[in-house]
Amino acid sequence: MAAPRSALGVGVAATIAAGMLWGLVFLVPVIFRDYPPAVLSIGRYLAFGLICVPIGIARRTRLARLGRRDWYEAARLSLTGNFLYYGFLAAGIQLAGAPLPTILIGTLPVVIAVSSNLTERSLPWRQLAVSCSAIAAGVLLVNEDEWARLGEGSGWRLWGGAALTAVAIACWTWYPIRNSAWLRRNPTIGPGTWATAQGLVSLPLAVVGGLGLAAISLVGPDSFAWPLGPRPLAFGAAMMALGLLASWLGTILWNRASQLVPTSLVGQLIVFETLAALLYAYLWRWTFPGAATLAGAALLIAGVVLGVRAFQQRPGP
Repeated sequence: MAAPRSALGVGVAATIAAGMLWGLVFLVPVIFRDYPPAVLSIGRYLAFGLICVPIGIARRTRLARLGRRDWYEAARLSLTGNFLYYGFLAAGIQLAGAPLPTILIGTLPVVIAVSSNLTERSLPWRQLAVSCSAIAAGVLLVNEDEWARLGEGSGWRLWGGAALTAVAIACWTWYPIRNSAWLRRNPTIGPGTWATAQGLVSLPLAVVGGLGLAAISLVGPDSFAWPLGPRPLAFGAAMMALGLLASWLGTILWNRASQLVPTSLVGQLIVFETLAALLYAYLWRWTFPGAATLAGAALLIAGVVLGVRAFQQRPGP
């Protein structure tokens, strides 16, 4: 069924806002280069869980309506879409270097759109191909620097990193499709309630992960100043900001969009996460992007516009 024009507009706006918040996740590792990726990941989701504790207390009446199957599903989504996704991506980057995983992960908008359309059949394949082709071309252009450095790694490391990144892509392709399907089958669950539930189940997972990292740091040759590193106040503030903005509020916005528009369109709109990450990185470095990056950004936006127009023009039932 085609989404009403007003619902489509709200869904698109919510996804763009979520992407702008998620772009912060890519800026934090640039600011905290002296922190291991695993520490940043555990810190973010630990903060997400802690923030959701008082929110959960305030919303305990709504959360009490969730059954065992709902909590189990929230745990599956959080484990797959947060911890496994980031873990495999970080492992791929460490094995192959940043260029190849960065390029591969940039294909997520197209992969999600195609995968979800296989089940939703929300748009004719010819129309979907037009917008996805523009997005794919944009991804290639905005990653021009990564392509130039692609040959720096050895063959087996590149293949191994590509395999690990492919698992990360599979995790975050499954997450939005499954999350959207669950919300539509359970329309009484609000976007905020579902985001808070995922945050609450993230807390014990983050605690276990943090204890595991602490144990490894005790027995291994790790020079990291566990647990808060060399800049504890700045690190703590950044993690709380990510937990509140990127994880909790970003998930609420994503949940709202998933209730309103087909996943094949929401998936394409993830390009705004890439665009936000680029914007924040250039602002942080106080530099101006090159011609290829600007052309790639224009193609990404053009692909999204084509995708939205295709859904607007789709006839109703």
